[in-house]
Amino acid sequence: MAWSQDEERMLAQIEQHLVDDDPRLVARLESFNERVRRSEAKAQGQRSRRRRRPRRSTVIILISWVLIATLIATLLIMVLHHEAAAVALTAIR
Repeated sequence: MAWSQDEERMLAQIEQHLVDDDPRLVARLESFNERVRRSEAKAQGQRSRRRRRPRRSTVIILISWVLIATLIATLLIMVLHHEAAAVALTAIR
């Protein structure tokens, strides 16, 4: 909702009176605004970096699946190798 011209004029007058009456307040507010801007820029930068890298839980799940697949493949190779050796032994006897 837009402010009326009278409201904007009154706010500008209040702002001017505050600036004239307390220059230390103006300096503090400017310092605060600058810190807020830096903090927001830092948070925005962290959010954009976070999007590029996968989340830690995703990496852990991916590694777990790779280890499970490796274990299953190893067990299958051992079973098939053992069956092949058993068949070879029975053929020799």
